[in-house]
Amino acid sequence: MEIGFYSPNIEESKVEAVNLRGIKFSNSKGEVIDLGDLKGKVVFLNFWATWCPPCRAEFPSINKLYTQFKNDPNVVFIFVDADGDLTKANKFMLNKKFELPVYKVESNVPEQIFTGSLPTTLIFDKQGRISFKHEGIANYSDEKFGEFLNKLIVAN
Repeated sequence: MEIGFYSPNIEESKVEAVNLRGIKFSNSKGEVIDLGDLKGKVVFLNFWATWCPPCRAEFPSINKLYTQFKNDPNVVFIFVDADGDLTKANKFMLNKKFELPVYKVESNVPEQIFTGSLPTTLIFDKQGRISFKHEGIANYSDEKFGEFLNKLIVAN
C-alpha cells in the first residue's frame, strides 16, 4: 500500500495549549520521556500499531522525515505503539528497515492528544502547544511538511 492521497494541511492547523507535564512514554531500554520536559524542542508524536494498515502505509514517509531531522537537537520523535508491545514493535521496525524510536504509554494521555484513532500524529511547538494534529494516514515526506517543521525549529 502506498500513500500520496493525503498531504497534511498544515496551514489550517491551529495552535492549542495543553498541559504536557506527566504525560510519559518509555522505550525498551526503560528510558522514560515526559512531554513536559521537552519544552524548547519541537516534538513529533505518532500513535500507531503494527496491525494498522494506514499506519504501515505512512511509515515510509515518516521514516524519510525522521531521517531528515533525526540529528537536529531541537526535534524529538516519539512513535507510540498503541498495543504497548515494544518487542513486537521494535521487531517490526527492524524488519522494515525503519529507524524510528518506539515507545509505549506510561501514563494517562488526555483525549485532547489521543482519542484512540490510528494513526494519530501531533506536532508540539517549542512552547509545548499543539501546532498540528491529524488522525488518519498522511504523507509526511512532503516538502511543505519539512518546511513547517523548520519554521517551528527556528521560532522562539
